[in-house]
Amino acid sequence: MTEQNTANGALHISATRDSLMHDLADWLVKQTLQRPEAPFRIALSGGSTPQHLYRLMTEEPYVSRFPWQRMQFFLGDDRFVPHDHADSNYGMMRRLLFSRVPVPAENIFPMPDKGTAEQAAKEYEATLKQIYQGDALQADKPLFDLNLLGLGTDGHTASLFPGQPVLQERTTWVAPCVPPVAPHTRLTLTYPAIHASRHVIFLVEGADKKEAVARVRAQDPACPASAITSAGDLIWFLDQPAAPAPQN
Repeated sequence: MTEQNTANGALHISATRDSLMHDLADWLVKQTLQRPEAPFRIALSGGSTPQHLYRLMTEEPYVSRFPWQRMQFFLGDDRFVPHDHADSNYGMMRRLLFSRVPVPAENIFPMPDKGTAEQAAKEYEATLKQIYQGDALQADKPLFDLNLLGLGTDGHTASLFPGQPVLQERTTWVAPCVPPVAPHTRLTLTYPAIHASRHVIFLVEGADKKEAVARVRAQDPACPASAITSAGDLIWFLDQPAAPAPQN
């Protein structure tokens, strides 16, 4: 894999939100079919933008083209609430995606919702290490084939929010955090776990994200997403309103 050192990776710009979702779904189909060996591991993102993609994946032609039987799904972050809570990312994914496609239940790995947030983070990290078959991330062995990320207007991604201690974490793969702007404690993949991906994808749409995209691509240190790296490649899938202005 080639090293993509910073979050100002390649750009893929689509004219509209609908075309953006179709372009990314087509790209995902291509990637999964190019790697026929099992499994294909994907860390999914919460938030409103990916919901359009998840709905699309349940429709033809995508629902028939995805190799659901060998795909493994993980979460990049979630609120530490019961899975049936209205704010649960896993609950959203279950409603919109998992309940509507032929993916085996044992291939879905939600973040735990029991005990304390600290215990849940350790439990999810243990699950990842068991699947990875190792306790230390290796440069030539990706943890995920694909890590799907969103972007907040404040430059956060996953649950890596500005000013949080989790931004300094370089050892653990999963950590709890309590963003001051959010109502719930959260669990999130850390920078090292996100980095250990064959592909890192930022999926961003809407004019309200245009400034954040520009700041992250300019490596603004105030934006946690600026520190995202990938052991493989990093690609921005944007609609036109979110796209940065062309450079002269």
